[in-house]
Amino acid sequence: MSSMLRDTLHEERAAGLYWVVIPSYNEAATVREVAARARRQCPNVIVVDDGSVDGTVQALAGLDVTVLRNDENRGKAGSLMRGFDHALAHGAVGVMTLDADGQHSPEEIPLFLEQTVQYPAAFIIGIRRQDQRQTSFWRYTANRIADFWIGWAAGMPIEDSQSGFRLYPARLLRTVRVPHGRQESFVYESEILIEAARQGVALKQVIVSVTPRSGPSPSHFRPLTDIAGIIRMVAWKLVSRGLYPRGLYRICFKRTESARPAHQYHRQELPEHIHK
Repeated sequence: MSSMLRDTLHEERAAGLYWVVIPSYNEAATVREVAARARRQCPNVIVVDDGSVDGTVQALAGLDVTVLRNDENRGKAGSLMRGFDHALAHGAVGVMTLDADGQHSPEEIPLFLEQTVQYPAAFIIGIRRQDQRQTSFWRYTANRIADFWIGWAAGMPIEDSQSGFRLYPARLLRTVRVPHGRQESFVYESEILIEAARQGVALKQVIVSVTPRSGPSPSHFRPLTDIAGIIRMVAWKLVSRGLYPRGLYRICFKRTESARPAHQYHRQELPEHIHK
């Protein structure tokens, strides 16, 4: 059997074993299209409506996806955890996440499945190209600050730590529990990166594309407030480990193997067998 055919068969099987979780808060204008496109890549799609008031549930009517609705707004962390728990209860071996606002391309889901051929237990982050990350100076600066602090606490360089396009292995979700209340919101995605690294989970990367938000609602990420929350969380983790000088040395002078991408594809460079 050729390696191309073997990889294709793996991805077809993997698509049934992995689940996609899409947290959504007031994204009725875009969530249906995002969920429908994700459903064409993976049969198991969950949309977690985080107490939206714009008709998000109605926008998903008739779509072959699982819709979970929070009676009140729990924040992104709480919505992710609800989706994770549902997927794990139904036998997921890993869970992919992407945003409901249309910035992430569901057609790039196969990029993550491709990595599971060689790294089935890896925590895979979809990183944006630098030119795409630099569209907003203040947001880019805030993200780079977060990357530095999170990498220090994790003990390895981490690029694009705020990307929500990810694949979480089931073992990580079952064994590593971090706070996920409403106040954690975007802090959760940063803290679980640190805890994954501390537990020895391999961190891999794939290059993904990002398009501008197409919906009418603004981004729910607040650069100053959310980055401040992330820095407070990281500062506590550093203090609890005596400022972890080894971690600072690693991100400044030494790239660890687990932080390197297994292979990075741009969408234009995808192997022919994973184009849909």
